[in-house]
Amino acid sequence: MQQYIAAEHLKLKRTFTKKLVWLAPIVTLLLCTGLMGGNMFQSASYNWWYTMLLPGALTIMCAGVIQKDSRKLNYRAVLGVPVDLLRVWFGKIGVCVSLFFVSSLILFIGITIGGFVFSSSVSLVESVAASLLLFITFLWQIPLCLFLADRIGMFATLIINMVGNVACAILFATSTVWWSVPYAIPARLMCAVIQVLPNGLAVPAGDLLLDRRVIVPGVVISLGLFIILSALTAMSFRKREAK
Repeated sequence: MQQYIAAEHLKLKRTFTKKLVWLAPIVTLLLCTGLMGGNMFQSASYNWWYTMLLPGALTIMCAGVIQKDSRKLNYRAVLGVPVDLLRVWFGKIGVCVSLFFVSSLILFIGITIGGFVFSSSVSLVESVAASLLLFITFLWQIPLCLFLADRIGMFATLIINMVGNVACAILFATSTVWWSVPYAIPARLMCAVIQVLPNGLAVPAGDLLLDRRVIVPGVVISLGLFIILSALTAMSFRKREAK
């Protein structure tokens, strides 16, 4: 699998997709520095990241990976060689996961440094937990965005994913059915970890949203969905052999 992931990395050399890995978190940090500096910097950075910047950046990353094979060659460069299409697809998922991880790490480092520059509103332990949980709970969107970008294009996929993330975070993250709406899980977990609502306001003291028992179910659901979607989309991609 490492060879397939490495091959996908090579395809992205000198592309906007790779630049977006560091550009998205830096833009987030700069926006929050200018608009929400001081003791709101850390919590605002996480809030803006998972509600707005990350959904868009992750969708564009996935679309960029897909377009390297599909735009001009229509996968002829892949279908014309003796490779396992399942591994090719998992390679695309793998490269997106690695890019996403690096992007999350850059944001975490920036937020940590910001805690020293401005007054800290999120402890280091909470910051580590928030970064890891956002990484895990967004993973399932990678195979979904790859599949949608392959079938309906980047623009339509971007609209679907942005609307899904923003609307579901607002409508369902603070409700009792949050666990049944995957898009709402990241925002729900952030209520408990960094004590911030999807709208950026602080969770009231003593509110049930601060209950951290939601973390394990949220992680299990997200990882399970990631595995299921990865398998289903890989099998769909493999059917191209028959075309």
